[in-house]
Amino acid sequence: MGELRERMQHDLVVRGMSPRTQEAYLAAVKGLAQHYRQRPDTLSAQQVEGYVRHLIEQRHLAPNSVRVAVFGLRFFYTVTLKRSAFTLPLPKGVTKLPAVLSRQEVAQLLATTATVRDRARLRTT
Repeated sequence: MGELRERMQHDLVVRGMSPRTQEAYLAAVKGLAQHYRQRPDTLSAQQVEGYVRHLIEQRHLAPNSVRVAVFGLRFFYTVTLKRSAFTLPLPKGVTKLPAVLSRQEVAQLLATTATVRDRARLRTT
């Protein structure tokens, strides 16, 4: 995959992707090639979908990790290989809820304020 890797690396750099994004996208394509033991440019869309399913069902990757892999594979097939009809389903991402303080924690927070103005600001928020 030497020549393909260099082309993809070039495309990632030209588009200003961060080094961590470059690593993640290249790792996704490398994982695909290792899974099928074939060059990734010879694989069909069904095989690529099968690999994504493998990531979800056998490797039990988190949804956001699968999303990163899908974005990397999409980039490879649409930008590097210029396959315009290539689509991959994107799993739903996980949204994290903010931490909610208990009544006791809020009372402790308000008790530590030095001024009435600061206490009023905290109560307002």
